[in-house]
Amino acid sequence: MPHDKAPHTSSSLHDLARKATHSPKLLTKAEIIQLADHVLKGGEHASEFEKEVAKKARHNPEGLEENEIIALGKKTLSA
Repeated sequence: MPHDKAPHTSSSLHDLARKATHSPKLLTKAEIIQLADHVLKGGEHASEFEKEVAKKARHNPEGLEENEIIALGKKTLSA
């Protein structure tokens, strides 16, 4: 069923955000980009810092600091 994909996606995103807040350095580049995309899609609710981190993550996910990855995770969990 098509509507079954949304809960799985949001559940996966929630798990990914939790991983970002607890073990940020274990995230892959693709996972960081996924979190960044989520933060940018809800941009009107993101702070300037969160938007800047998400943009930085899209261009250079390996260049993020641990606290920046945690911020993306926290923003995703709060959305």
